[in-house]
Amino acid sequence: MDLNIGIVGTGWFSKVHGDILAGMDGVRVAAVSGTSLPKAESLAARYSGARGYASLTEMLDGGKLDAVYLCIPPMSHGDIEAELIERGIPFLVEKPLGAELDTPLSILNSLEKKPVIHSVGYHFRYKASIQKMKDALDGRTIGMALGTWMGDMPQVSWWRRQDGSGGQFIEQTTHIVDLLRYTAGEVEEVYATYGNRVVHNQFENVNVADVGTVTLKLQSGAIANISNTCVLPGGVGEVGLKLYTDEGILDWNPDRLEVTRAGEKSSYVIDDNPYVKESEAFIHALRTGDTSGILSGYADAVKTQRVTCAALESAATGKPVTIAGAAE
Repeated sequence: MDLNIGIVGTGWFSKVHGDILAGMDGVRVAAVSGTSLPKAESLAARYSGARGYASLTEMLDGGKLDAVYLCIPPMSHGDIEAELIERGIPFLVEKPLGAELDTPLSILNSLEKKPVIHSVGYHFRYKASIQKMKDALDGRTIGMALGTWMGDMPQVSWWRRQDGSGGQFIEQTTHIVDLLRYTAGEVEEVYATYGNRVVHNQFENVNVADVGTVTLKLQSGAIANISNTCVLPGGVGEVGLKLYTDEGILDWNPDRLEVTRAGEKSSYVIDDNPYVKESEAFIHALRTGDTSGILSGYADAVKTQRVTCAALESAATGKPVTIAGAAE
């Protein structure tokens, strides 16, 4: 029997996930809910037999769903997850978990009281190049790391508001923070400096920073810097993470991994789709109960959210911020 999946949200990511799900054996996109019925019906029309709904509650009441994918803006989290948990419905939720920390902490508390199978969309963890990077770190000592997320400002109004997106470090650069944690270990303190250079003159109602740099102390004693900007023109950008170890340099970006050791340099280009692997792991868990293939659970993703929110606090206060729960 097919697994029936619902999707909340009608943007680009909903199509990415929906198309992957529709191409999997024994899986069907059965329902879509959005901020309006026409939007939901428009996306639902891509998938044979899918129905559009104007709200999550209507969608859940409209027919049994085996799981729901949440592809919603940061400020929209909270009530949606709460209703799914209350009904015992598994979900995959796109990052970030929210525009701030209180909402994710409340959701985590609900999940701990009433667990359901779930996954968080830190898709880079599923790339073969990241797994190769982790393997190369075995037995090595990381001295420091440098991460970047440099690009343009997304063309949606909610992204430009602090209470909408949380800002670039929370909404986008969270991927690099998460990879730092995944490969190099937990963060115990951050110090951040943010600024406004360009985009507040280009767009109306902008109150998020467009440049920022964050220094991070790791529990291991390693140090890191992650910097980001959204002042660049469209089509110009740089995203990546470099780890400096006692054996050499591991230089990762979404397209390749470059490993430099004394006297040799190797480059690995692995053409894989981490979104597919992410959904395969989640669907496998739904069918079998085996969640071992899910690489990002909610409790772990909250640790990434703590770091990104602490950076925002540090930038606002001008003082270093210790990460609560870093030793847990």
